[in-house]
Order: sequence, then structure tokens, then C-alpha cells
Amino acid sequence: MHKFDTKVQVIKYKVLKAVAEYAWQDTLLENIYDIPKQIMPGKTPTMRCCVYKERAIISERVKLAVGGNRFNKKVIQTIDIACEDCPAGGYNVTSSCRGCLAHRCAEACKVGAITFGKDQKAQIDKSKCVECGACSRACPFGAISNNKRPCEMACKVGAIYMGDADEAKINYDKCISCGACVYMCPFGAITDRSYILDVIEFIKNKHSGYKVNALVAPAAASQFYYATLGQINTAIKEIGFDDIYEVALGADMVAYSEAEELAEKGFMTSSCCPAFVSYIEKNYPSLKDKISSNLSPAGTIAKFLKTKDPTCKNVFIGPCTAKKSEFQREEYAGLIDSVITFEELQALIDSKKIKPEELPETEINHASYYGRIFARSGGVSEAVKSAAKERGITFEINPIACNGISECKKALALKDKGLLPNNFIEGMACVGGCIGGAGNLTHDPRTKASQEAHGKKARITEVKTAVEIAENLNKQE
Repeated sequence: MHKFDTKVQVIKYKVLKAVAEYAWQDTLLENIYDIPKQIMPGKTPTMRCCVYKERAIISERVKLAVGGNRFNKKVIQTIDIACEDCPAGGYNVTSSCRGCLAHRCAEACKVGAITFGKDQKAQIDKSKCVECGACSRACPFGAISNNKRPCEMACKVGAIYMGDADEAKINYDKCISCGACVYMCPFGAITDRSYILDVIEFIKNKHSGYKVNALVAPAAASQFYYATLGQINTAIKEIGFDDIYEVALGADMVAYSEAEELAEKGFMTSSCCPAFVSYIEKNYPSLKDKISSNLSPAGTIAKFLKTKDPTCKNVFIGPCTAKKSEFQREEYAGLIDSVITFEELQALIDSKKIKPEELPETEINHASYYGRIFARSGGVSEAVKSAAKERGITFEINPIACNGISECKKALALKDKGLLPNNFIEGMACVGGCIGGAGNLTHDPRTKASQEAHGKKARITEVKTAVEIAENLNKQE
């Protein structure tokens, strides 16, 4: 089995793989209802009350794997029957409470929610508690625990709430499609809808006369440890993609342009992370005009390729669930034709029984070191600074690299109040950057080192050189 972090990912992968296998054979409709039983055969459940509930949940996964409800374009969706009612009581006093004399918990509580029984053990009045956590932090025994659900803990924008039956729900007015809840839900009750069937149809219908391009995010270097990146590139070709392009080249183009734009504006935020852009639009509309006017690296390379060949199909392959929202935005219409994650790429590879580790390597070397390190936190800032230097731009760039949406929130709040000393905010919704994306196979500690090594393998050392080579190639064609 390929390296996944959790069994939830394995089940998701099995569903995607089965859907893809039947889609290649044009037998999906005949077999779609058999997939749950194929994945969960026998009569012994693995963790639910019965195997029939497990199959019912897999049926819901199948629906989202084939694209879900076409009238509901939300990327992150819940599977109500899979939500196992994780404790939702917030802060609670555990049996570790010793009934001490200090009563630090009560002293820390500013709303008077802490009382004591005859045994002097603490009790929390839920009608008064505001879930601030001050009591928990004050208790020397660690006797007050927070039973907040993993999905709620993961969501740093407050988009997760509980429904009438205590099932997880999503407030789409707040959701930025980052997928943090998808990765953290221990029951797989929150997942991202898939466009894998659209990609299969693109490839199967190439006889119509168009090419299908794979736009591979630089974070690919931090995944697929069972094979080399060159072998994964060959596997992508084996699936049926005509050409492979590094999204890192789009990153070079963005950095080259943003260096000039930042100097002109005096202050700017990055536009490469769609979840970060969505967060600004929903929470700091007054700062919308400060977002870089550039498309993301994926949109930029897609536009470059559509200029060369308007008939081509561009498929972004990366770690990002938010990209599935991005390509539906008006400014990306007609540029990116579909998006799949690395999880979905693995399912496609295996659906055609391709063994990457046995294939020769296909080297793709379009981008610079700086374009490739866009995938990790701090990479965008380094690239923009390098591009400015290479272009002779004297404007002093003072960036702040925000590693995760919590840091993004702090920087934006300071800017909104006029207290931020920096003039460029690099926003990455996922901790670590794209290498921490929800659509990755793994979040192995080795990912950052792998990404850095990939960057250093670039033959092109400067942002400017990568951009000029691409522009000259475009003119020649």
C-alpha cells in the first residue's frame, strides 16, 4: 500500500480508484452500486456498528467521487451519517480534579462559570461558560479538558458548527476550502468533492484533436516516496496526459511580476494561495484591492499555455483542495479546466495498474529554484525579493511569511489597524505551505527537506532567466 497518513485516506483512495477503473472501461453506471460491497466485503464491520452502515457511508463517498450534486458546487462537503458524534461539550472537568484549595480555575474564570461541590471539586456551569479556556490553562493538574471536535479544532476560520443531531455542518460564508477539517476528521465525515471523472473524459476524448496538459504543483516533490519524481512524471504520461508542465514556472512568472507591482503599490498581499485570498475577501473586504493582481501560479501557467494552444485542456495536479474552488472563479474561466489532488493522482495511477517505481524517469525542468520553493512557507517572499534584485528594482521589500491561516489572521488584523510594519504579506492557509495541503498523500516530516532538495535540482538559478526562456519559447512557437 502506498504511503498515506491515515486509514480514512486509504478508504477515500479505494473509492476513487474503483470509480476510475470503471470509468476507463465505460462500465461505471453498471457497477457504481457494487463499489461499497467491493471495498467492504464480508459481514464484519471495521469500526462502525455494522457493515451495512459502513457501506452506506461508502455509497456517499462514491457520490462525491463521481462529482457529487452538480447543483452544489461547494468543494468541502459533509457526510452526515459518517459523523460519529465526537464529544461536543467544550471544556469539562475530568476525574483528575483533586478538589484543591487554590481554586485557580475559579480565579481565572471571568464570567463566574466555576463552582464547587461538597467534595470541593470544580464544576462548570455551561449556561455561563464562554469556552475561553482560561480555567484549563490555570489548572495545575490539567484536570479541565477541551472536548472540542477535531474538525472544529482544525478549522481556524470558525466555519464548522454542529447541526440539530450534533453532526458537523459547514458555514460556507466562512469556509475557505482549505481542507484542514477534511484531513483532521477521524471518521472521514468531511471530504472534498472530486473532478476525477472530468479528467478521465478529457483523456478518453483526445481524439477530438486537443491535448491534455498536466500542470504539476512543485509540492509533488514532497510526496510519492516509493518512486522518484521523474518516475511519477512518466506515470502521468502513462495515464494519458500529453504534456507535463511545472506550476513552478508559473510561480516564477508571478514572482517576476509581483516584484514590480509591489514596488508600485507600496503594499501588497500574495495571491498564490486561493484559501488565503478567500479569507481576505470574506473577512477583510477593505484589503481586497491590496491582493496581488496576478493570478496564482497555476492560473498563470494555464493562461500561458492557453495562449499557445487555446484548444488544450489544463489539469492542475497538486495538494490543494482550495484549487477546486479557484478554478471555478470568473477570472480563471477557460484557463484551468479541472483540478485533482495528489490523492486523486495516486488513484488514477493505480486504476491503470501503472507501477511508477518500475518506470524510467521523465525529467521536467522548466522552473528556477525560487519557483519551486513557492511550495513551502517563506518561498514566495524569497522569490519576490530575488526577482526584484534581478530586475534592478530598488524598492525595499519587507515581507512577513504567514505560516498557516492563524498567522495570516494576525498579520491582516495588524494591517487593518495600521500597525503592520511589513509591506508584503505572504499568506499560506496550510501550515508549512503547500507541502501541508489537505490533498497530499502524506504530511511526513521529510516533506520540507524534500522540497528544498527539489528546488536545488533546478538547472535555472534565477527567476528572470526562467521567465525569459518561457517568453522566447512562446515567441518561437
